[in-house]
Amino acid sequence: MSTFSGIEMDMRFSFVPPLTGIHLAALTPAKHTVRVIHQQVETVNLDSDADVIVLSFFSGFAPEAYRLATEYRKRSKITIAGGPHVTFAPEEALRFVDSIVIGEGESVWEQIFQDIEQDTLQPRYIGEAIPLTHIPTPRYDLLPSQYFIRRVVQATRGCPFTCSFCTVPVLNPGFRTRPVEAVLNDIRYNEFKWWWQRKTVWFWDDNLTANRPYIKELLRQMIPLRKWWLTQASMDITKDDDLLDLMRDSGCIGIFFGIESFGKESLEDAGKRQNKVAEYQSKIKKLHDRGIGVMAGFISGLDGDTPESIRDMANQLEGIGVDVPFLSILTPFKGTRSYSKMMDADRLRSNLGWEFYNGYNVTFVPSKMNPRRAFTSAPRFVEISFQPASNFS
Repeated sequence: MSTFSGIEMDMRFSFVPPLTGIHLAALTPAKHTVRVIHQQVETVNLDSDADVIVLSFFSGFAPEAYRLATEYRKRSKITIAGGPHVTFAPEEALRFVDSIVIGEGESVWEQIFQDIEQDTLQPRYIGEAIPLTHIPTPRYDLLPSQYFIRRVVQATRGCPFTCSFCTVPVLNPGFRTRPVEAVLNDIRYNEFKWWWQRKTVWFWDDNLTANRPYIKELLRQMIPLRKWWLTQASMDITKDDDLLDLMRDSGCIGIFFGIESFGKESLEDAGKRQNKVAEYQSKIKKLHDRGIGVMAGFISGLDGDTPESIRDMANQLEGIGVDVPFLSILTPFKGTRSYSKMMDADRLRSNLGWEFYNGYNVTFVPSKMNPRRAFTSAPRFVEISFQPASNFS
């Protein structure tokens, strides 16, 4: 039996791979042969010899996932789907596949394979949010060669914040940590071709630093490993100088913050009341002083936004010292408070399919402008190079 996971997320520059495919591969019983296909960097073979096709996808890729599932079912393949979109649109997904996984898959993954072998596959499996005690090292050996960074690691799961546009609090409830030694085992894995792949660790965590005692212990033990690492966290880390020093000493070269906006009303709409605009510059400086680069996400289309405030955003980015900004348009994904709010107010644009739910289209009627003005005002793409000094030695 062969399985593989297709479609995860669109990485335009093939910089870092998704974790889902190689994570599920590591959980799959060893007697099965597994292939992992990431459609953003590889061509999908519809005539695959696999017996089982597993598709994991976000909303923006749902139409393509359903197309693939339809083609594979024509070829008598067993098709299974999971991921964020399936979790929040289960009945829709079941029209295209044989079985779906709702929520996290670890608790049901082994059962799925037992049921396949006994010809008793169920139409739906509901995963529980279980402790991360026995999460194995991902199957890095199954990654395609196109990815620049290959060691992706998850130390924690979940986030203590409840941003209005984010599915994480529902999809990954609570905040859980893996044993420190298990995370260190992933970091010690070095079977990569290039030196920078052996040197770099990308933590696919939603908020790596939320549990202060845990992250400090992990970082202390990472210091002798002499790696470079990047992740995302909340700006409240800048209140903890001991943590910032440990980040520097353990090799942190970049942190992603979800800053989202400079406007008070927009921050309230995003559920980001903890973000204080007046403190952005001083907080970013604390990281720069330690040689840590700052990546930051900004969203246009929140209820306080106007065409003028969106255009002013670009000028403000440089002023606060952001090294690499990521600019997107608010997307009300199913399962979020944003989606419920837009649905209740009849603000969703019903003529747009899921392929428009990708962060780069206006899928709703904004509060203070029409969709066309919102689209033309929204920043397209900005890339700024950065090279933190102290950690490149």
